[in-house]
Amino acid sequence: MTAQAETHAFEAEVQQVLSLVIHSLYTNKDIFLRELISNASDALDKLRFEALTDSSLLPEGETLGIVLDADKERGVLKIADNGIGMSREELVANLGTIASSGTRRFLQAAAEGGDGSERPDLIGQFGVGFYSAFMVADEVTVETCRAGTDEGYRWRSKGDGSYEIEPAEGLSRGTVVSLHLRQPGEEGEDGPASEGALKYLEEWTLRDIVRRYSDFVEHPVQMEIERTEPKLDDEGKPIEGETESVTKLETLNSRKPLWARPKSEITDEEHAEFYRHLTHDWNEPLSSMHFSAEGSLEYTALLYLPSKAPMDLFDPSNRDSNVSLYVRRVLIQKECKELLPSFLRFVRGVVECADLPLNVSRETLQDDPRLGQIQKRLVKKTLEEFAKLLDQKREEYAEFWDAFGSVIKEGIWSGDAETEKIAKICLFHSSNGEAMVTLDEYIERMQEGQEVIHVLTGADRATVEASPLLESVMAKNEEVLYLIDPVDEWVLQRLTEYGEKKIVPLDRGDAQEDDDVKEKREELQKEHEGFLGALQSSLDDEVSEVRFTSRLKDSPAVLVAGAGGMSGHMERLLKRSGQEMPKQKRILELNPEHELVKSLTKLHGVDANSPRIAEAAEILHGQALLAEGATPKNPKRFSKLVTELLLGSVKG
Repeated sequence: MTAQAETHAFEAEVQQVLSLVIHSLYTNKDIFLRELISNASDALDKLRFEALTDSSLLPEGETLGIVLDADKERGVLKIADNGIGMSREELVANLGTIASSGTRRFLQAAAEGGDGSERPDLIGQFGVGFYSAFMVADEVTVETCRAGTDEGYRWRSKGDGSYEIEPAEGLSRGTVVSLHLRQPGEEGEDGPASEGALKYLEEWTLRDIVRRYSDFVEHPVQMEIERTEPKLDDEGKPIEGETESVTKLETLNSRKPLWARPKSEITDEEHAEFYRHLTHDWNEPLSSMHFSAEGSLEYTALLYLPSKAPMDLFDPSNRDSNVSLYVRRVLIQKECKELLPSFLRFVRGVVECADLPLNVSRETLQDDPRLGQIQKRLVKKTLEEFAKLLDQKREEYAEFWDAFGSVIKEGIWSGDAETEKIAKICLFHSSNGEAMVTLDEYIERMQEGQEVIHVLTGADRATVEASPLLESVMAKNEEVLYLIDPVDEWVLQRLTEYGEKKIVPLDRGDAQEDDDVKEKREELQKEHEGFLGALQSSLDDEVSEVRFTSRLKDSPAVLVAGAGGMSGHMERLLKRSGQEMPKQKRILELNPEHELVKSLTKLHGVDANSPRIAEAAEILHGQALLAEGATPKNPKRFSKLVTELLLGSVKG
């Protein structure tokens, strides 16, 4: 074959479009290999499809595959396949026109030629992926021979607005794409060269890219690997001290998309292996969820719940979904934030869907309401799995909740539509014992006549258990839930009732009182309003009101927030996070039945101007702060006042 090469100009303002592809379309240069492997995979699937009606195209027993060849001496990376190949006309149509997708035309032709039941799963749609090769190469050569013919052609371009096509002899069926990689510092007509393009000739770079983006491509992606191994004698035994270089063809991708197999056929060991492959977590997953959706939107999901919390669970920069999106076994987004909300960011797995709209680079999704449908189903399935574990494996679920409960409750705080379902699977510490309880279990144990769910927030269980706010409730044998996760303060802003029962924090608002108790307290308060006013005047910078309460039994005083006000625990959390906020004044409540309070009311009746009243006010306020795990405003003065009080009692 002696015909000369023909030079053609690209169509569609190719120089401008090529510049867009090379410099703007893709955010990650590594994706060029994903695109070329996807094209090769499509070529193999096209051959297999056409061979259904023409068996001569694919000899029986022939293995289909993709081979990478890194020639470091010449600086050339080759991607070869033994697929359908291209004729001269197809080369012009597919590679001579930007954004002309041979895959799309093939699918249309296949659909027109039958009922679509045997339509192949092909990857490419937009026709621009091939040109991503120019991000790393200053020249690209394509050698191809169409199945069923013996005519080969060579296509060559430097991405400068033109390409050449010439006949090529001796080519086997399939396609070989050769990338002449840019040298470091080399300038191209479209701008600066890709720095470090020669790294794509390194074995471990290629392995990493294939594993990240093309690990589940159906066909083997192979590469000749040179290794130094012990030299063997005639009997196959190693010769001590002698080695030799051995070249072997190794498969770089696992080709094991577990989600594509029937659920019933997958063993626990295979799930554990696949989970480790996805996450690099050495622990086994707690459970798996494998399901599909059919109809107008078809997809398959395989999700895992980890058994241990990762170290970056609360990293503010890592709050997006950890579920990867695949299209026809090719990774599109490793962490697709549209698939799961932030409160389920610890869930790992994959979703494969061929129907979602991608952008031209196939790196990101276009806005589409169907994404919301998928997310809604994934959330529903995940919450159902939580409920199943809670019901069937309570001990394991308790450990899981200890690791991930704080994150799951973020779903309530963020106003997720599934608030009721999230609340149902929450576990809380309780005054009923050491074991954590659900809201349903709490409601089942409520005392006759109890109308509300009592909760109390705090830094830890020990602090909450020591709170004076528990005294009257515990005296009535009513249970209290201890909300000791930092997120619980925010949860209470959304979770105000459950099972038609109001959730009432003990440290804010008015106490729950019977009418006769309330009437008696208000009469007593009116009787001693001068005393209460004197205490409030002494603490005017610290409290908004001093009043009597019926919620205390043994303690003299306690601090509470007004209705809708901020609790002391919440205020301390915000301050520790560095947030500027105005000073919060809470209510100091006194136990009118406590001997100290009775003595002070008598003292006020005898000498309303006694300095001991103001000092007592400071001590009561300081005690109330200490009881909730806080620190008095002036610890030194508080210590001095207590010392003087003790000294007076000892001398007296």
